Amino acid sequence: MKRNSRRRPTGARRATFAAVALIVGGGGLIAANVYASASEVGWGGANDGEQTVSSETVTIDCPDLGTRLTEVPEPARAEVDKELALLDQQITEAYSRLAGTRQAQAEDDGFVQNSILGPLKDKRTAVIDRIKTDLERAGGTAPDGIDELAPCTGMPAEQAQPVADTGDDGSAQNDDSAQPGDGAGQGDDGQAASGPVASDFVDITTVQPNVKEPARQSGASTGGFVTECGVNANKNHNTDNVIVAPGVSNGAHHLHDYVGNQSNDAFATNDSFAAAQTTCRDQDDKSSYYWPVVRVQDGTQDFDQEADGGGKEGNVGRILSAEQAQIKFIGSPTGKVVAMPRFLRIITGDAKAFTNGTANANAHWSCTGFEDKVQLTDAYPLCPQGSKVVRTFAFQSCWDGQNTDSANHRTHVGFADEAGNCAEGFRAIPQLTMRLVYDAPRPVVRDGQVENPYAVDGFPEQLHKPITDHDDFINVMTEGLMDKVVDCINSGRQCGAGADDPSKEEPAPSDEPSSGGDTPKDPGKGAGTQTPQPPAGTADTGQNGAGDGGAKNGGAKDGGEKDGGAKDGAAKGDGAKDGGAKGDGGAQDDRAAAGSEVDTAPKAARSDAPTVEQSAADDAGTDTEAVSEQAASTPSETRPQAVTGGLADTGARLWPAAAGAVLVTAGLLLLRRRRA
Repeated sequence: MKRNSRRRPTGARRATFAAVALIVGGGGLIAANVYASASEVGWGGANDGEQTVSSETVTIDCPDLGTRLTEVPEPARAEVDKELALLDQQITEAYSRLAGTRQAQAEDDGFVQNSILGPLKDKRTAVIDRIKTDLERAGGTAPDGIDELAPCTGMPAEQAQPVADTGDDGSAQNDDSAQPGDGAGQGDDGQAASGPVASDFVDITTVQPNVKEPARQSGASTGGFVTECGVNANKNHNTDNVIVAPGVSNGAHHLHDYVGNQSNDAFATNDSFAAAQTTCRDQDDKSSYYWPVVRVQDGTQDFDQEADGGGKEGNVGRILSAEQAQIKFIGSPTGKVVAMPRFLRIITGDAKAFTNGTANANAHWSCTGFEDKVQLTDAYPLCPQGSKVVRTFAFQSCWDGQNTDSANHRTHVGFADEAGNCAEGFRAIPQLTMRLVYDAPRPVVRDGQVENPYAVDGFPEQLHKPITDHDDFINVMTEGLMDKVVDCINSGRQCGAGADDPSKEEPAPSDEPSSGGDTPKDPGKGAGTQTPQPPAGTADTGQNGAGDGGAKNGGAKDGGEKDGGAKDGAAKGDGAKDGGAKGDGGAQDDRAAAGSEVDTAPKAARSDAPTVEQSAADDAGTDTEAVSEQAASTPSETRPQAVTGGLADTGARLWPAAAGAVLVTAGLLLLRRRRA
């Protein structure tokens, strides 16, 4: 038998082999982790909710043409409105394509520009050319520089907070067949692909008081008139907006609640409004009051899950009905009011405030028990146990004395200045205030993610930001009832249905905006900007009316002048100016900030607010899980946020690389000892 002459490895050689194995194995882990991280694409990929989009284009920012169209001849109004609605549709489709082609974007740096923004510019150019033709045929002139409004830009993570995963696999079609909602619907977790994200929420108990009491002057009209019109219990919904997109189905691209007039759709006219049924207790009030719905994104599929303006455009989840819808007209802090004209249209707030900027934003969010202390503009409140979510609105209270609408749906109305005075040529009218109360489940914010969030419906590219909240109104009261409203207000009496209920009484609106905020993207002060209006306070339940400085229309663009403010496309048949360019003057976020009083200048938002964890520790009545692990304060700017964001998430992603580094280090040390 032949003897085996091979020598067994010595201890030193074994140590060398082990060191090499550690180095190779650790290096392999690091390489695999780097490759996996590089392969992850923003909203595409698996539905694990862990994709980051730190360097991606997260949404599309297009110039708001409607705000520039302050003069549109009457004969051109209808055609211009339709063209502006088409611009909205083009943006919706482009956003859908953006959300549905993440894999292609990862593989081609020029994909967004070449396949999305470039074609969108061409389409917008064609629409703008037709608008110019419509204006010229009617004897009008297009605004200077209108051609420069055709290009849109991609908003990167550096300017906007990215949204949660889309629920698509990143393999959406790379052609123009992508439909609204492809890649922009509902993920496996039941949340909208287009937001909201964790940083859109703040624990209201951590925010410094920022509501200033209103100042009255001698001669103020101190009365009020309450009208009760229900909470849309009969579920009258549609995705139209007759003010900004008359004759265009799905002109809002999101769902509205309607109370009062029951015949409001894209094809309504003044005659049909006058002949309609109303849900208001006083049958002489056939006014239309409508606002975008609020949904809880808990995985529930509501009736419009597969519909335009609903799930197909990123508005997903269970629709919440308001528990209370308090509608009240109040007076001027400086003098008497005059009657509103019948069929006056007003929109307050800006449905495109996230991309447009803060010029016309007027959203106000709070919680019961906090309304007279804190109003949030660009954050949804996390309310403590037993408290409910409140949306408040205070409409424009100055009227030009002539028109029921204006071309950009803003310049015929406006807000009073800080002293409570209307601009020259404008007259004070009863100010409509609204207060909507919701029993919304408190979202859970954990590890930089939000579970079961609630959010307002909106255009998909607006990412369901709270600052895009808005409200709409068309006055269809009889002249007799409007005269009664004016008399009650001017004589200092409280009148109307429910006026004897002290829980529904509110004092006059405050004279300054109700939230401070982060420094937003500066959209400039183009034609159609206006001063935001703060919410009116409530005597017993906190702030009740809500300030909304611009007119957010259910999706159509609005613009407005400093003294002009609500979008209102008049229904056809209205003798005054109507219908016009869509436009939503915009407002980007301006978080209700720390600071005991609210000023018109932006403030650092919540810079001194304690974290959610601190608040939970201090408040025994707060659901600690619901507020765990997410800081309530956000930076003083809108900053990029990973979709999952959070140190825990970062650790979960990097542990293979960390383990590999440990192995490599151990191998090198072992090899060094062997050579020594």
